[in-house]
Formats: sequence, C-alpha cells, structure tokens
Amino acid sequence: MMVGGDGFTAVAGGPGPHIPVLGPRATGFLNIHDNGVYIDATFGAGGYTRAILAAADCRVIAIDRDGNAIARGADLVAAAGSRLTLAEERFSNLDAVAEHAGHPSVDGVIFDLGVSSMQLDEAERGFSFRFDGPLDMRMGSVGPTAADVIAAAGERDLANIIFLLGEERHSRAVARAIVKARAEAPITTTRALAAIVASAIRARSDINPATRTFQALRIFVNEELNELVTALAAAERVLKPGGRLVAVSFHSLEDRIVKSFLVSRAETRGGSRHAPEIRRASPTFAVLTKRPVTPDDKEVAENPRARSAKLRAAERTDAPARPGDDDAMPQLPALDDVVGGR
Repeated sequence: MMVGGDGFTAVAGGPGPHIPVLGPRATGFLNIHDNGVYIDATFGAGGYTRAILAAADCRVIAIDRDGNAIARGADLVAAAGSRLTLAEERFSNLDAVAEHAGHPSVDGVIFDLGVSSMQLDEAERGFSFRFDGPLDMRMGSVGPTAADVIAAAGERDLANIIFLLGEERHSRAVARAIVKARAEAPITTTRALAAIVASAIRARSDINPATRTFQALRIFVNEELNELVTALAAAERVLKPGGRLVAVSFHSLEDRIVKSFLVSRAETRGGSRHAPEIRRASPTFAVLTKRPVTPDDKEVAENPRARSAKLRAAERTDAPARPGDDDAMPQLPALDDVVGGR
C-alpha cells in the first residue's frame, strides 16, 4: 500500500514523538540537498523522515512493513504535501518501491535497524516480556508468529536459533525447557515464555534472562538478517553516483552484515597474479566511516536505547552494482521450513 501526498510544500509535521538515535549525524552523512530524493527504509515514528524533509526542499520515500506505522504517518504526509510518499512494504523491496513512486534512482538511503520503541511498548505485538501479551513478534501482519516457531521447531533448531541470533550461551538449556513445557501445554504468551526461559537460566546477570531468547525469536520470525542482506544490495542498485547509504544498527549481527557489505563493496575484485586476465571489478562504494560512529554520553543518558548503536556510512561510486552475497549470514533453517504449513 502506498500513501502519497499532494498540495503545499512544507517542512514536515513539526515536532515528532520520536527522536532518532544518532539523528543529526545520520542525516549529516546523507548530504541532504534541494531537489534530492531520499529513502527512509525504516519509517517507524518518522523521526528520520522529519529531519530529512526539514533539511532541504527534497522528497522522501518512506517504507515500513508495519501497517500501524504507515497509518500513524498520515498526518505527516498531509503536512509534507507531495514531498513524502509512504509505502507499506518490506525494505528488501526498496528499489521496486522507489521505481513505483517514480524515482528509479535516489540520492540517499537510510536504515534504522531492529524493532522500534513503539512496537516494544505495544503489549499486543508480543515483542517484549515487560508486558503480558500474545507471543506474536511480527513486524507486519502476515506470516508465522513466534508462537508458531516455538510450537513447531525441533529442539536442535530452537537451540541454534537462540544461540546464533540471540548469542545466548545457555541456548541448549533454554531449548530443552521450551520443548518440555510445550509437551504439557501450548506456549502462547510472552509471560509464559519468559518464565520458561528464566527457569532454564540460573546465571546472574544485569539483563533479564529472557532478553536474548526474545531477541533471537524476533529476528528469526521477521527474517531480519535476510531482509537486510537483500536491502543493502537493493540500495546499491538504486543509489545514484555520489548517493549516500547510512545504516544505524543495534545488534552485532546487523552491524557485522553492514560492515561486511561495505568492506566488500569498497574493494576491487577479480584478477590475481594466478589469473591476471580476469577483469577486476571496480568498487561500488567509498566508505565514509572507517570506524562506526557511536553515541556520546549525553545521548545515551537521554536515550538508553542508543547505548549499543553503531552508524556506518558510504558513498556510491559510478561502478555497476554487483550481485548480492550473504557471507556474513548465520547458517540457519528457513522460517518456512521450521513452521511447515503454519
């Protein structure tokens, strides 16, 4: 679904309910200018979109797979006039979304990866163990839920999902506890799952014992890492020479994928001393952040969510886009294979 605005040209919407992490530095790397076209690949509460529209007389194509986020953006579309288009879609399809909006090439793409604060605060979405709600965790409204994965996945697959995507060293114990508990009764709520995980993890920690398991299930249910790999390649295809790619990540796996992509795209590939006749591919990006940009103490104090944020940015060259790769992806079963016909 797309929502387009027509009418006056305006700075969008006034103050918003959400201040994006590393906002000024992220939009600074975008090099926003008049008549530019920018993709906010993770619209959320519209923080980056507002900042981009306020920085210049430009256009934004904003994408979110969450229909609630798109609905909440209606007032922003009205305020921005023809300068803003919202699309309810996965960001892995951002190049197709841009072409459908009439802009097959753009001047910048920005990603704010992971789950949004609004989604975490909505008990009915099932993202957080802080509230009791259905074990859903879907960013969109279709596909298997976390409860489906918990019900159908084998013990080994569960342990691998929790270990690789949650970096939980007690993953085998957690998987055993889940399999034992589901044999007695279906696990359908966040509170029930959190209690099962807590029973399996005895170690003391500053974080809730369910944190890593919930994170792993959320990433798996939404196929977030696959989406990111595909979206980065789509951004490479859609960016003009000189266009900017900016990604803010909050998880080591996301950051590793972004870093691997940019490093590989900044390198030349092809010939070697053993096969010099092979043509070397030109770099498709010039990396602008040799080290990731991280928040300062002031931003962390104002927004604890910013603590783990890392920003990476790069500028598109005029070299042809390369085929996608997934070298940084954890090796896990596909979501559909785990849940079968659910």
